Amino acid sequence: MDINCTKEERLILERIAQVAKSLQMPCYLIGGFVRDKLLGRNSKDADIVCLGDGIILAEAVAASFSPKLNVSFFKNFGTAQFKLPNGFEVEFVGARKESYVAHSRKPEVQNGSLVDDQNRRDFTINAMAISLCPSDYGTLIDPFNGINDLELKIIRTPLDADITFSDDPLRMMRAIRFATQLNFVIEAETLAAIKSNKERLKIISQERITDELNKIIAAKTPSIGLDLLYQTGLLEIFFPQMVTLAGVEIIEGKGHKDNFYHTLQVLDNVAYRSNNLWLRWAAILHDIAKPATKRFEQGHGWTFHGHDALGKKMCTTIFRQLKLPLNEHLKYVGKLVALHLRPISLSKEEITDSAMRRLLFDAGEDLEDLMMLCESDITSKNKLKVRHFLENFELVKQRLKIVEEKDKIRNWQPPIDGADVMRIFKLPPSREVGFIKTAVREAILDGIIPNEYDAAYQYMIEKAAEMGFEPVV
Repeated sequence: MDINCTKEERLILERIAQVAKSLQMPCYLIGGFVRDKLLGRNSKDADIVCLGDGIILAEAVAASFSPKLNVSFFKNFGTAQFKLPNGFEVEFVGARKESYVAHSRKPEVQNGSLVDDQNRRDFTINAMAISLCPSDYGTLIDPFNGINDLELKIIRTPLDADITFSDDPLRMMRAIRFATQLNFVIEAETLAAIKSNKERLKIISQERITDELNKIIAAKTPSIGLDLLYQTGLLEIFFPQMVTLAGVEIIEGKGHKDNFYHTLQVLDNVAYRSNNLWLRWAAILHDIAKPATKRFEQGHGWTFHGHDALGKKMCTTIFRQLKLPLNEHLKYVGKLVALHLRPISLSKEEITDSAMRRLLFDAGEDLEDLMMLCESDITSKNKLKVRHFLENFELVKQRLKIVEEKDKIRNWQPPIDGADVMRIFKLPPSREVGFIKTAVREAILDGIIPNEYDAAYQYMIEKAAEMGFEPVV
C-alpha cells in the first residue's frame, strides 16, 4: 500500500524488513506514522512492532549501518530506539497484550500477537499496521476500520471506550489532543465515556496531563481542545481557575461577556499570529483574575479593577499547580498579564509621550509580543466597534515607534544608577539612594529631562540637595 513515504523513509523500512527477515522475526509498521502518512502529514518518527524481542531487532538494524547507529533501550518496557543522521527516529517493541489494575495506568504486560497489540491501541486511527513481512509486504492490516474513521475525521476507541479510558485515563487527554490537532470529531460514545470517566484522570501525574495540554495549546486552533476539556469536565479536574471564567451574570439588565469563551477567542487570535507557546499561555491567563475582581457598580455596570495585577500573582500559583516551568517563561507570562491593559488604555485617550515612554520601558524586549496579545484581545460581535478599536490601536503602534526612535527607551538603563549615587555622595545602600535613583529615572520617563548623562547628573544633584546631601569630592 502506498502511504506517501519519502525515498529516505522507504529505504529505512526496506532495511528493517530485510534484517527482520534474516532474524525470521515478523514485523510491522504501526501507529502514528501510518496515520500521518495516510493523512499526507509529515512524521518525525516511526514505531515498529515485531513478533519477538524488539531490542534484538533494533540492535541488528542499527548494526547494519556504517558506522553503527547508537541504540537506546529500555529493558523494563522491552523497547529500543535509534535516531538516523537526518533526525528521524525509529522505535522497536515486541507485540504485547496488557491488563490493568484500578489504581494505576501502568499495565501488566505479556508477550502477544499482532492482534493483541492492535487491541491495546488507544484509537482506531492509531491501530492500523502495515506489514513489513516478505509474504505480504506493504499490506494494510486494519481490524477496526481506522481507514474509514480517517476519511470521516472521527476519533473512536477500538474496543469499549469505558474500559479504554478507565484503564489508561491519559487517553482522554490524547483523544482531545488528536481532535484538536487533526480537526476531527470525537465519536459520540467515545465522548460520553470521557465525561463518565473524568474522575479517573486524578490517577495521572500532572506532568503527563500538562504535556498533553501544551500540545493542545500549540495546535493551529487550540480553542477546539480547551472547549472539549471544559465540556467533558476534564478541565475542572486540573485547571479549575479557568473554568470559573465561564458564564454570564446579569444585574439590572447589564451583563458582562463570557470570559471563558472570550479567552478562547483571544487564544485563537494569538495562535493565528504566533507559534510562541508562552505567548499563548499569556492569552489563556490574561483575564484569569476577572472572577476574583468582578464587581457590579450601580448605574455603571460590571468592573474588574485590578485583574491585571492579581492575574500576575495568580500566574505563579497556576504554573506551580500545573508543573509548568518556574523560570523565565513564568516571568514572561506574568509580565504580559500585568501589562495587557496598558496599550489598549492608551488607544482610548489622548496619547502622551510620557505614557509611551513608560510602556516602552516596562515592556522592553517583549513589546511586540505584548502588542500582539493586546491586539488579539480586541474582540466583539460588533464588527464596527472592533474596527474602530483596531484603528486606534494602530495609531498607538505608530506613536510608540516614533517615541522609541526619538528617545531610545526600550531595554534602556538610566544614565545614573544606584552605584553612581552611592559613589558620588559616599552613601551606603539605603532608602535615600533608591529615592534619588528613582527620581532621575522618573524625570527622564516623564520628559522633564532628556535621556542624557549630564542632564541626569544635574537633576540628581538637585534632588540630593533637597534631602541635604552634597557630592563628596
